[in-house]
Amino acid sequence: MQIILLSGGSGKRLWPLSNDVRSKQFVKIFSDDGENFESMLQRVFKQIRRNFSDVSITVSTSRAQKKIIKKYIDSGVEISAEPCRRNTFPAIALTAAFLRDAKNISVDEEIIICPIDPYVEDDYFSTFKTMAELVKTSAANLILLGINPTYPSEKYGYIIPASKDFISEVLEFKEKPDVSTAEKYIERGGLWNGGVFACKLSYLLEKSREILRTDSHAELLKNYSELPNTSFDYAVSEHEKNIKVVRYFGEWKDVGTWNTLTDVMREKSIGKVQFDSTCENSHVVNETDLPIIAMGLKNIVVAASADGILVADKTQSALMKSLVEKIHEPIRFAEKSWGVYQVVDADEDSLTIKVFLEAGARMRYHSHERREEIWTVIEGKGKIVLDGEIKFVNVGDVIKISAEVKHTVIAETKMKLIEVQIGKDITVEDKILWEDLL
Repeated sequence: MQIILLSGGSGKRLWPLSNDVRSKQFVKIFSDDGENFESMLQRVFKQIRRNFSDVSITVSTSRAQKKIIKKYIDSGVEISAEPCRRNTFPAIALTAAFLRDAKNISVDEEIIICPIDPYVEDDYFSTFKTMAELVKTSAANLILLGINPTYPSEKYGYIIPASKDFISEVLEFKEKPDVSTAEKYIERGGLWNGGVFACKLSYLLEKSREILRTDSHAELLKNYSELPNTSFDYAVSEHEKNIKVVRYFGEWKDVGTWNTLTDVMREKSIGKVQFDSTCENSHVVNETDLPIIAMGLKNIVVAASADGILVADKTQSALMKSLVEKIHEPIRFAEKSWGVYQVVDADEDSLTIKVFLEAGARMRYHSHERREEIWTVIEGKGKIVLDGEIKFVNVGDVIKISAEVKHTVIAETKMKLIEVQIGKDITVEDKILWEDLL
């Protein structure tokens, strides 16, 4: 059995902690039963490993997130990287071709496909065993996992089964309804569509040939930007006749909004936060170094990061996407394979950034055409390479890097740098990568 985890999207409903570079699945907001916090990706990966110690896991994600995933999950996972963002069907087709062409997986292998972001207990993943067994015995071409509804939700699509049995044939799919229509669906035994599918690898390859005209990994990669931007539900599930659903009765939450996310947070605050005694049902997440004092808040979520500050009624926070899309500020916080950076000041001809590197980490060897940089080491020690020449640096050292000079930094310990970029038209595109000589 193979598991494909779908890890895409920017998660704009969790702004300002998530952005186009740092998607919601990387935000560390779940307590790990200690003093640390973990991300959705880390939590789900640990849960799968508890249920399946030796199952093969492949994460389908964007090329920009590949190194961050490897940073969070240091072993036991493959990455299928999209060259650009498309919808779930092209992503799944690309991953299916990757498994066959790059990993030599048998086309008869059972495949479980699930999103990275539901908040669930471990029994959710044990249901995958039932789904895989149904695929193995050819009970249907496609097996779905349906979530037993706890209320008539308007946020989810519905699967209408032929019966209320644990395993049932699927009669039809329904789009997100209003409350009264959702109540009627539930009376019929309707289930929330949680976006979990099971089938044989051969089925995915067949659908890729049928809809995308190829199942070649190389061809899909080459033409990926031209593939239809369509979901797996719309392209495949809704047209499949031989399809069944397994009913799941356990806890399931789609933590894609602040309202749902705060429902599963163990702590009412993260970071430098103080509440007074009059606050009720309110949460504050503070990623900045500045303190936040909350007084008299009721049903409010506050989130603060380098990219902005959100203050919202919890219910209204689910509607913030349209407002976030109007923000066109440059990203001020991003996580990289080597650490993180945070923009602390931006002017027309300069940019000041605080850079954090993990011990043993290194940036890519690169240069810039339109700007010079001044690096000041404020913590730790390491090596800086300038056009092949190695310089050992420590706290207080200042290094000037002229335009077109190839450079990198290698952290021997944890390091903090203040990087000042000076020049015209400072953009992330002004970066040339070079082969690392060390």
